[in-house]
Amino acid sequence: MLALIVLFHTPNRIPDVRTFLRPHCSVFIVTLMVWLAGCASTPSSAPPSVRPDQARAIIGAALPRALYDRAGWIDDIFAAFALQSIDPSLDNICAAVAVIEQESSFNVDPVIPGLAAIAWREIDLRAAHAGVPRFVVHGALQLRSPSGVTYSERIDAAKTEKDLSNIFEEFIGAVPMGRTLFAEHDPVRTRGPMQVNVAFAEQYAAARPYPYPVKVSIADEVFSRRGSLYFGIGHLLAYEPHYDQYQYRFADYNAGQFASRNAAFQRALSRVSGFRVMADGALLPHANEKTPGETELAARTMKLRLDLDDATIHDALGQSKQSSFDHTILYQGVFALADKLQALPAPRAAVPHIVLRGPKLSRNLSTDWYARRVNERFGRCLRKQRQSLIPAATRQAP
Repeated sequence: MLALIVLFHTPNRIPDVRTFLRPHCSVFIVTLMVWLAGCASTPSSAPPSVRPDQARAIIGAALPRALYDRAGWIDDIFAAFALQSIDPSLDNICAAVAVIEQESSFNVDPVIPGLAAIAWREIDLRAAHAGVPRFVVHGALQLRSPSGVTYSERIDAAKTEKDLSNIFEEFIGAVPMGRTLFAEHDPVRTRGPMQVNVAFAEQYAAARPYPYPVKVSIADEVFSRRGSLYFGIGHLLAYEPHYDQYQYRFADYNAGQFASRNAAFQRALSRVSGFRVMADGALLPHANEKTPGETELAARTMKLRLDLDDATIHDALGQSKQSSFDHTILYQGVFALADKLQALPAPRAAVPHIVLRGPKLSRNLSTDWYARRVNERFGRCLRKQRQSLIPAATRQAP
């Protein structure tokens, strides 16, 4: 239910032909795709901790008992792990299942109450931002769409975010007013059962070829179950932060990869510099990364102590979404100073302080709330599995 910083977030279920195939045919298809994907991706340095049949058994045991198309869910989750060479350990599977449950309750195309009202509020906000009078925008939406009814009527009848996305895409492509308001930016930016951000999926697919056939676009693939699970599990697990708890991965899923590492750095920087730094995990401003933010300004006060210049500091902070930031002189120097100020080493991970905002929110929520909720689901999944016969050797560090 949450990639809540973004406007709309609901999946759409695209029928998967594997649902109608016999189980052994489905397994063959997934196995073939895994083999083909191996030609285009770098395999993990460590072999999987469990066999494929064990991984499927763990996935099946972790899923809700009354889940519709259970076999299809097992196929798609298993494929997401195998195609990306992610170890399908008990902990990793429970982590993925916990996120799916939190984001969508395994409902690939849920009906959202009051979706039309939410859409109209966003349209009016976009019109105001673009300087277009509200009556002009509403007048343009009275035009008839290719379906024979007006765009306005279709918005009023929309029940899911896939419905809205289709409307916006048609409006952008057919009406100049749509391009003025949305400029190829479909406001439905998080999609599918893992509520994957479209921008992340597009960047991820550019760096690592998407293994499934793309009928329309990567953005459209994220509406599908298999696409959302592929990118979502990649977002959650296909990177290597040095965390000792999965809760930090869950916070990163909400705030961005390495955000918990970055928040811990900001806390350490604040302590050694004496300057207040918001531990939100964003080391450079989102709007303009060339304009120094409070993290960069605080880091600049340390340049004499760390023998760094402004350009080197900026370059280091620019690696905030990569594992390489850990190896910069800035990161290591700040933590070396912070460790001297206390008896124990300064924490290397902290849940970012982010207040979640969005038109669908009726109460105050935060990344901390999100991480704790998913972590509770994760714990329940592990406790459930401990009652089974799955070997303890399938457990692994986060």
